[in-house]
Amino acid sequence: MGPDNVKLANSPLVRVRTRLQSVDEMTCTIRNVCGHFELEPAEHSCGRINGDVSTISVSRFETAIVSLNAKRVLRDKRMIKRDPGENLFLLIQDKGNCWIHQNETSVQLTPGDMYLVDSAHSSEFVYNGVDARQVSIHLPRAEMMHRFGKICTGGIAIDRTDPLFVAMRAVLTKIFSDDISVAPHHGEAFLSILGAYFRSVEHQDALKDRTSSGVLSRALCLIDRHAMDADFGPQRLAELLQVSPRTLQRQFGPLGETVGKRLLAVRLETARARLNAGDDGAGRNTIAAVAYESGFNDLSYFYRSFRERFGVPPGDVRKKVSL
Repeated sequence: MGPDNVKLANSPLVRVRTRLQSVDEMTCTIRNVCGHFELEPAEHSCGRINGDVSTISVSRFETAIVSLNAKRVLRDKRMIKRDPGENLFLLIQDKGNCWIHQNETSVQLTPGDMYLVDSAHSSEFVYNGVDARQVSIHLPRAEMMHRFGKICTGGIAIDRTDPLFVAMRAVLTKIFSDDISVAPHHGEAFLSILGAYFRSVEHQDALKDRTSSGVLSRALCLIDRHAMDADFGPQRLAELLQVSPRTLQRQFGPLGETVGKRLLAVRLETARARLNAGDDGAGRNTIAAVAYESGFNDLSYFYRSFRERFGVPPGDVRKKVSL
């Protein structure tokens, strides 16, 4: 059995216990250890929860072992206002499964998985009444931010496929099994590996940002170059960029528009500029000719889109130029 599969709560340092108790009693216990949370009991539980919370000191960090069979546990903005988050909780799933929802992301934890919860942000833990046990190492938020910066905040799933995950689990297993007198040294080793993981995440995020920025820049250039071709659309653009249509659309999210809307805007601006240039006297600059040469193959669609964007029909622009 590898270190990522070792149940930390099996350590002789940990007392695992459960008992049937009321929701209010279990809520009070969790609040005394972890801060303000609300519990929702599982259906058909008659308003009672089988669980408990044990506390130990791991290295120099307070640690809670939470066992429960609730439907869900919730921490919202109202609770955060009453009880500001002073800790990041390194949550290690030790038994059962749990869905974590934080900062518009959802992650399922299975035994061995780890997630760094930010108590300063709203969070929801969904258990659906399944018996679950989690080890929660409380890491002071201020110290963590001083060490690692904002990268450690907001809620982070620790990627189980990353080699640093295995290293972290191995050190944690050592911390939970060794004599407490040597644990501080292991604790610092663990934080060093965690810091290396954060730097790796930052590097990968930076690469993604640069890649996304590069795709978007190339996309905008290709739109400017090919917009006058009526057959040029999102599918052709994606092919030229060698990305999927869905990936291409995601790149335009920060601009607040789609590829189609960008194409339409470029074509309409081109048409208006040509209309403002006036008639060349050869009939090549009629409204219909301008529409077709600007990338439109449907004249009625051109008239409707032009009016929606500029508030006047294309004929009014031509009249002003002729005066």
